[in-house]
Amino acid sequence: MSATPQEIFGRYIHAGTVTRNADALAECFTEDGVFEAPLVPADATFPRRLVGRAQIRSAMAAHYERQAKTDGPAPDFAKSGYVLHITSDPDVFIAEIDAVFDGEGGEVDTAVSLVQIFRVRDGRIARLRDYFAPILVQ
Repeated sequence: MSATPQEIFGRYIHAGTVTRNADALAECFTEDGVFEAPLVPADATFPRRLVGRAQIRSAMAAHYERQAKTDGPAPDFAKSGYVLHITSDPDVFIAEIDAVFDGEGGEVDTAVSLVQIFRVRDGRIARLRDYFAPILVQ
């Protein structure tokens, strides 16, 4: 039996957002999987388009390394939430996410809404389009 959208999404979030493990994240994708972030400007350090596990692994490892050096805000999972929308196409689901980042030093929390469109094949992500505020990764 193939993985459910909830299982696929859970593995993806755990590998990327929770643990920032580029190897585990890349394994969430098919060998020829595509990751796209269409709203990210071309001059941003965050990748706009990655094709294949190897490219996803190396680019996201570099991103996680940069993130660790800048010590940017981490999401507050207790305050954040999501809804998965199952479509009429069994290979497509949509994640609607409201992420909350804790304010530091008395600053107000920052809330960010984003949408991810997943196309899956054999229990892995074949294509992910991640629509989020580019300000988070510049």
